[in-house]
Order: sequence, then C-alpha cells, then structure tokens
Amino acid sequence: MSDSPKRPRIVRNDYRALHPPQAAAWKPSLAVSVVIPAYGAQEKLDLTLAALAAQTYPADLMEVVVVDDNSAPPLRLPGLRPEHTRLVTTTPDSWGSAHGVNTGVAHADGQVILRLDSDMVAYRDHVEAQMRWHHAADYLAVLGHKRFTAWEPGRLTPEQVHEKVLVGEGEALFAVEDSTAHWIEKVIADTDGLTAHHPTNYRVFIGATGSLHRDFFKTAGGLDTDLRLGSDTEFAYRLSQAGAVFVPETTSSAWHLGIPQMQEKEEEGRRQRVPYIAQRVPLHGWRRTAAPRAWRVPLVDMVVDITGANVSEVDAAVAPVLGGPDGDVRVTLVTGQGPAPQDRASILAGDGAQLRLVEELYGHEARVRLSAQAPEPDPAVPYRLLLPRPVPLRAKSLGRMLQLMERVDAGLVLAELPDGPPARLERTAAFARARHIAGDTGLDQVVAGIWGATVFADLTAPEPEGTVFNPPPADLARRFARKYFDARQRARLRAMLKR
Repeated sequence: MSDSPKRPRIVRNDYRALHPPQAAAWKPSLAVSVVIPAYGAQEKLDLTLAALAAQTYPADLMEVVVVDDNSAPPLRLPGLRPEHTRLVTTTPDSWGSAHGVNTGVAHADGQVILRLDSDMVAYRDHVEAQMRWHHAADYLAVLGHKRFTAWEPGRLTPEQVHEKVLVGEGEALFAVEDSTAHWIEKVIADTDGLTAHHPTNYRVFIGATGSLHRDFFKTAGGLDTDLRLGSDTEFAYRLSQAGAVFVPETTSSAWHLGIPQMQEKEEEGRRQRVPYIAQRVPLHGWRRTAAPRAWRVPLVDMVVDITGANVSEVDAAVAPVLGGPDGDVRVTLVTGQGPAPQDRASILAGDGAQLRLVEELYGHEARVRLSAQAPEPDPAVPYRLLLPRPVPLRAKSLGRMLQLMERVDAGLVLAELPDGPPARLERTAAFARARHIAGDTGLDQVVAGIWGATVFADLTAPEPEGTVFNPPPADLARRFARKYFDARQRARLRAMLKR
C-alpha cells in the first residue's frame, strides 16, 4: 500500500510538515460530530450550544450530539442551537464522562469526532480551526485551546453569547486578565508546540476540547468506562500507542465556564486517579519510583523463541531481566508446540523433557507465560523486545537497550547476535503509525523513515562502567545499515548516530 494523501509520513511528532488548507481556497469536505457529554448544568449547556450555533464551519457538515448522563431533571435542547443537534441519554449500566463520550460517538455520523465539554463557549472559528488539520491527515489528535474564567450564573444569556460569537468577538465575553491558562500550555511551550517529541506528549490531550477521526477513535478502542477519573489521560496514551500525532491548535480558543473540580481539588484528585492510571499507562512518571511489582500493563513485552532450547539457556535469558532493575516486563516464551508430554517414556528424555522443566521453573511466575506461537503485538505496551533464541542477558541489558532507544529517539533498535537474525526492540507507537501509513509492507524501512532506527553493540556484554549508553561501533552500524536499510535510510541512520 502506498502512502495516502491523508496519511503523509510525519516524523515523530513534528506536524510542521503538514499544510492545512487555508481559508481563501478551502472547501471543507469532512463531516464533524461535536460530542458533548453533560450532567446537569442546563444554563451552561445553553451557552455552549448558542456558541456552536455561530460557528464558521458549514452547518451541513456539522452535527451536535448532546449526551445526557441521566441528569435529574433531564436535560433539554434549547431553542438556540445548531441546526443538526440531537439529545441522547446514556444507558444506566454505567456513568461518567467516558461513558458519555462513547455513547455520543456511537450515535455520531461524522467522519471526525470533536469532544467538547458542556461548559465551554467556543470562539466562532473553533471547530473550523481544528477541522483544517483533519483535512491534512487522518491520524491526528488535535487539542483545542481554552482559558478558564469564573462563572456567574445569570450573567449572560444564550442570545448574548450567540451575538458576540457570530460577529467574531467571542474573546470579549470575558476579561482575559481575569482568566487562567491550563497547565498543558507550559508543556506545549517547553516542547516547541509539541514538535520536540517526548513519549509523554500524549498527556496534554485531555478533556474540554479536542478532536480526531472517528475511525482512529475506534482503532484506539474508545474511552475506558471503568475509569471514573483519568479516562481521558489513559485514552490519550492509547492514541499515542496507535501512532497518533498530537497537534495543539492555538489560532482559536474557547472559554471554560468555571474552574474544574480537578483543579480546585488537585492534590486529592491526583491521589484518586494515579493508581488507576499507573496500572494502565507504563510511561506514567509514578511507575519509575514505585516499588517493584507486577502491573496490569507492563513496560516491555519480551518475546523469546525457545524452540529447541534447554532450561539453562532459557533461564539465562529470562532470570536476569525478571530479577534486575528492569523487571517491568511480560515474558512470552514461544515453544513452537503444545504442552510437554507427561508419559512414562519421556520423563528423563524425549522432546518434552526440557520444556517440562521450563514449565515447572516458570509456571508460577506471573510475568511469564508459555505459548505455542508468538503473540500479536499488544497495542497498550510501549516497547517489544524480540529474541530469536535465548541469549545470556545481564541484569541491565534491557535497560541499556531502552536507554539507547530513548537517547536517539528511535523506533527500532537492532542488536546483532551470533549465528542468526538480530534481536529487536520495537517502539509500539512507531510500528503502529507505520502500519497505518503503509500497511504491512516494508515496516522496518517505514519506521526508520518516520521515527529512526539504530543498532546496539552487544546485548550480552558485561555492564559498562559509568554511563550505560554506548554508541554502536561504526563498522557494526555500517553492516546493519547495508543489510536492513536503503540509501535514504542509511543516510538518516548515520546522522542519528552522530548525535
């Protein structure tokens, strides 16, 4: 599959290569569904809908789905609202914003989903500004801008809001000097508008206002309704794992009416949500300082083909990782066969003797599983280490590979092994984006082009003194480059190794 015009090759998170259409010659073609999860606060919802009724995006390409999360009394649609507005009610089997958003998406018809909170007053071009990006690529997560302002019931009517927004004076509804910015603006500023890639860029795509293609929403699996707090952070992490590019849209803005509860009770909110998020987001900062334990989603999936190996060889590859500082792993031992036979003749010999010992050695280790075949990549796990056979590792072998990957910000690290193919450390997000762009053809080359690749000198070498980062020797880099990459990727690899 060749690159689609909607799937250009964006390097890491540098979306500056995109050229969103400009107003002079732009004819929008994508339909957008603005999904508004709501619980009570009818007055704020009325203002939100009044502002949406004044948007510049074509009315025939925009619908609004208001999702009432079983409010008492039930919410109603006011007279001043966008032409295509529907009100749906969530099922009683769950509750919360995640359930509301998923319900709204299930009822939406648009190709793009724009999630908007029910206490937001959007500027006139707020929807259009986000939609321009989605006409340039279909795997973007676009974050809308907002400022928080104090809320005074009865201060504004829907008619007043509509009139101001319609003439392009939405910013005059409240005093900017009395409003506050969101903490994510500092993250955006510190990363040059998110173009300087960092694995945790996803954390800015939370709540209030943001958009993405509906198919990409479904690819990521929607929001986790088991999470009452932090569901948007966890969903944003899964979007990053699926290969999303995060784009902050700052040419337009919106007013957030009132200070969110999570800001007013910031410390308590953090205590309530961190354990839930940390179980599901291996890149969460708390995981780096928490005591060793098994996690719901591990940092690394380590897959080892143990076909024909003996128990000592398997243990030499697995035990140092599990017992070392980088034990946040899930190990799959690929046997190439079913469970070992237990008949009398095979107790001390036969094809199943060694496998039976491996089963006994690791049968009660929660981080290890045996499988006849290699598992499909888990989209929730950020890194995947593939060993074509068991090799004797050191306590910090995995950590050294991970540090190299992050040091050069690569999507793929290859480590040469004697007598056979190399070991591979893959960044899940890089390979997910490569598949989205180009299908399953030439994945390594696509990853090298959009994220970069490098080589690791010796996976089984003793631990070095001092820093654990060792640049690969030039001759090894050249040998790997000739074998695995074309001329363009070889030049990129050489440049990366000089950093």
